[in-house]
Amino acid sequence: MNKTFANLVLLIFLSLGFINCANKGTPGGGPKDETPPVIIKSEPENFSTNFKAREITIHFDEYIKLKDIQKQLIISPPLKTQPEIKPLGGASRYISIKIFDTLQPNTTYAFNFGNSIQDNNEGNPFSYFRYVFSTGDYIDSLTVGGTIVDAIDRKTETFVNVGLYEVDSTFNDSIIYKEKPKYITNTLDSLTTFAIENIKEGKYLLLALKDNNEDYKFQQKTDKIGFHKGFINIPTDSTYTLKLFKEDLDFKSTRPKLISGEKIAFGYEGDYKDMDIKLLFDTPQDFEYRITKDQQTDSLYYWYKPRLEVDSLIFKVSNLDFEKDYTVRISAQKRDSLTITSSPSGNITYKEPLKISGSIPFAKLDETKINIEDKDSTKVVFTTAFDTIQNTYHINFEKKADNRYRVQVLPEAILDFFDNTNDTLNYVVSTKKISDYGNLRVIINNATYPLIVQLMDSNGKVKYEKYTIRNEALDFLNIDSGKYYLRAIFDVNKNGKYDTGSYLKKIQPERVSLFIPEESDGDIRAGWDEIWNINLSN
Repeated sequence: MNKTFANLVLLIFLSLGFINCANKGTPGGGPKDETPPVIIKSEPENFSTNFKAREITIHFDEYIKLKDIQKQLIISPPLKTQPEIKPLGGASRYISIKIFDTLQPNTTYAFNFGNSIQDNNEGNPFSYFRYVFSTGDYIDSLTVGGTIVDAIDRKTETFVNVGLYEVDSTFNDSIIYKEKPKYITNTLDSLTTFAIENIKEGKYLLLALKDNNEDYKFQQKTDKIGFHKGFINIPTDSTYTLKLFKEDLDFKSTRPKLISGEKIAFGYEGDYKDMDIKLLFDTPQDFEYRITKDQQTDSLYYWYKPRLEVDSLIFKVSNLDFEKDYTVRISAQKRDSLTITSSPSGNITYKEPLKISGSIPFAKLDETKINIEDKDSTKVVFTTAFDTIQNTYHINFEKKADNRYRVQVLPEAILDFFDNTNDTLNYVVSTKKISDYGNLRVIINNATYPLIVQLMDSNGKVKYEKYTIRNEALDFLNIDSGKYYLRAIFDVNKNGKYDTGSYLKKIQPERVSLFIPEESDGDIRAGWDEIWNINLSN
């Protein structure tokens, strides 16, 4: 290798090494920008009076973007026609708002942007910016605030609207179904507190709404509601707690329909317990019918026999103060086939029945054709109970820990409404060891009885429940290990269930108190006995 070539190779290696070192040491562009955008000016100026403009422009010191503007922007009082907001889907140094409504005279308007304004590069939010103006000589400056809680659940909903309806000569209770509130705010996605600002003096209805239709009006089927028990007068120094709850649906039936041979489905909304279905037809002497409930949907099935040679049948559906007649078209269709299912499968708890359900109403059960044996082939005594509306037989028998039970239902033990019978059915269920469960004793102080005491899992589902009418220790025995918290329902009307509220009846939901243990104290461990000593909060 000659000297010139060797020097050239050395120069190349030194150059590559220098480049590599330079790359390793290249600065990363400096610290991350965490500064939110800054408003340079607004046209017209924020907090303007005698406002007459049709367009508002807000200028920033950098490019900004709008995120979830349709959900984040709250305009109070609401406008009938939504303004045109820019930029949408892009970046700009200004926000443009075009107003199409005729603004009310002598009224203060507020545009609450929530967390929608962000810088374009890093997404730093310019949080809770409000653009306020008045069409009159002054800006209304009164405020009202408070807290939103869920009436029964541990977690409070996000994006809850809180509004004020002015109580004047035009006010009536139905206004919340038909009109938007006079003033409105929103808790957005992280807060449970609210503040309504720029209000004028007066008397108001204070209302919270989880508005799933985004129309600012209460719809019983889809929305949660909360309201203060009386009207409020502003100005006020009071803060308010609104309990958000889901109303029980008013009963309503839907048009029935023949869905298979001699089986008519009657859909409904609300509570079916007092629902009555009456056939308005002169039936033959051997006519029979049964009514069962669908396991998944809000429907009752009307089964009948024999087949009627008619084109249509007329039914009257009633429920307390509801009554309506329906005509059902009748055609020759194939009847359902009998299928039989059971629950639970696999493990069964010590006091749990084995449930046997059918796709066609059961007519008869021959208990002599049912046999239950444990793992030692010892016969087990059982009793049965029949839930007609759910079309389910409950097979009850004493169970011992760490055992296996084989349940055999022989052919023709079950006869259904259309005279179908079963083939041989075999079910196997097992119990766990006592050491696989935990036990919990609950001692409640400062309580008003009766109480419905529920153990809730981390997903907010009721896992175990007890009803008590006196001050006594409550023992939850043989419960699955896991994390729990406690919910106590004050059963004021003593009907054994939680009663929600009603806006029109001015009824608040029954009081509920939650006990949420510390992280480790909420664990119920297999083979352990725990004690919770609880003081119930209001």
